[in-house]
Amino acid sequence: MLDYVVVFTKGGIILWDFNSSDFTYNTCINNVIRTIVLEERNTDYKYFENQNLAVQFKLDNELDLVYAVVFQKVIKLNYVEALLEDMQRKFKRMFVEMLVSVQRLCTSYDFSKEYQLTLSSVEKSANKVNMAPKQMRSFNESTKSKKNVASMYDETKTEKEKKVVIQETSKQQQASATTVNFILENRKKLKEKLAGKKSPTECKSTSLEKAGKKPRVWDLGGSAKDAVVLDRSKDQPQDVQYKNIQNDIVGTMQGSIRDLEVESDDDIIEFDERKSANSKKKAKSSGILSYFRGIVGSKILSKPDLQPALEKMRDHLISKNVAADIANQLCESVATNLTGKSMGTFDSIASLVKNSLTTSLVHILSPKRRIDIIRDALEAKSVGRPYTITFCGVNGVGKSTNLAKICFWLIENGFSVLIAACDTFRAGAVEQLRIHTRHLNALHPPESHNNRTMVYLYEKGYGKDAAGIAMEAIKYAFDNSIDIVLVDTAGRMQDNEPLMRSLSKLIKVNDPDLVLFVGEALVGNEAVDQLVKFNQSLADYSANENPHTIDAIVLTKFDTIDDKVGAAISMTYVTGQPIVFVGTGQTYSDLKALNVNAVVRALMK
Repeated sequence: MLDYVVVFTKGGIILWDFNSSDFTYNTCINNVIRTIVLEERNTDYKYFENQNLAVQFKLDNELDLVYAVVFQKVIKLNYVEALLEDMQRKFKRMFVEMLVSVQRLCTSYDFSKEYQLTLSSVEKSANKVNMAPKQMRSFNESTKSKKNVASMYDETKTEKEKKVVIQETSKQQQASATTVNFILENRKKLKEKLAGKKSPTECKSTSLEKAGKKPRVWDLGGSAKDAVVLDRSKDQPQDVQYKNIQNDIVGTMQGSIRDLEVESDDDIIEFDERKSANSKKKAKSSGILSYFRGIVGSKILSKPDLQPALEKMRDHLISKNVAADIANQLCESVATNLTGKSMGTFDSIASLVKNSLTTSLVHILSPKRRIDIIRDALEAKSVGRPYTITFCGVNGVGKSTNLAKICFWLIENGFSVLIAACDTFRAGAVEQLRIHTRHLNALHPPESHNNRTMVYLYEKGYGKDAAGIAMEAIKYAFDNSIDIVLVDTAGRMQDNEPLMRSLSKLIKVNDPDLVLFVGEALVGNEAVDQLVKFNQSLADYSANENPHTIDAIVLTKFDTIDDKVGAAISMTYVTGQPIVFVGTGQTYSDLKALNVNAVVRALMK
């Protein structure tokens, strides 16, 4: 069932492996290291697919080891996580002394016997769970079988009785309401008859006032002596006696309440200013000793320790315009990378999280493969064919404008360029490219380039097939020895299936050397959705076995976001494709390469 099992270091050195076939799995493991481990895109149990193989692995950050299992993708194994967990525990137990020594790479690790025992134990446990399916209830055990005609009749009868009771109750309530209204009307008439006459209650109160008010005697109210003392309505010098009784009730308080020593989250002890000098000195010395006692020595980090710092870091990333899902995945990656590691004597969790995330962001933004347009264009020119670049993206992101900026950059490097106007849908798209062509030729006239025109525009108007226009433009460039062809396509939303099929057809028919996705830096979560669906549509709607998807990204409007550069992380993290150009400003020279370190600094600021 398992094709390959391996234990290797994060540096790629194999300590032990088990291969059940003669096939080599080096390419598969190298893809895992390159795509997941080096970029720190980790979770506890990571699942990675490589063609028809699946790789599931677990990291041991304490010893910088990776435990990986390779099996066929069509097979679903539910015991792999338990196997990796047991392998990690037993491998560390057997070879912990060699793993921590300096000469650990020069020793042999014989783990085959222990692995076979672990695998058989895990498989038996999984089979026991699978062989005990849940028994279905029989019809006699269900509640439906207990119902019969008599029970249904009883239920119907009960419902009718309930309706009768409800009707009778409502009639009684109406009758009682009528009675209450009648009584209130009679009381009103009685008050009107007695108007102007003094009521017996008023007469009684007047006679009581003449006779003098008598104090009420309360139960458990104390003796008569206490009542006389507490009677403050009379002008008697009884203040001393009153104070004595008050002291007997409340009691006297002797001594003082000791101040509480509170330790904050940052391990800073605050002392009350009302303490004496001796107590303040004693409390401060004990607090400092307890502080140093807590941080001296190495501490193994766990997920609960990292959780507060990770939550703050996630909120910070989202505030920098990183997509919420990407921010969660980045924080989960940092948690997996730090869990199990030892924290230094004077290190803080916040600094460890920040440093780990910074390293991960640099890996993500760094190109995974070489994209050198100048070199590739020179190689295509040497074999006598034009180098083709296709621009795609949603509406309004600035494809035509940044195409003109890239065209200016290519002219500055001595290439002649043909712009193919394949946006046959938007009104004014061809006229916009015509104006750009005229301005670029004015900046680089033929007189400055040996009477050679540097920029050409190939157009066929509106309403035509974009794929056909691009094919004709490439053929025209080939016949006239033009170095580079820039194909401008119509903007389209990522959910528009007919237009996405048209774009896929254009790329399939013409097979450009480079497909650039143009996105804007103002979007967060939307950037992920755009890039994923564009990439997926190019793969789904292409009939080729290896479809040509997005190769790189152009990020526009980068000068409008200040330090909220999270879109660069979101777009690069999704497909792993690099950002080759960053568009800023309103002139042709406002085209820059992405500065990875500057972006990471702005993101972590």
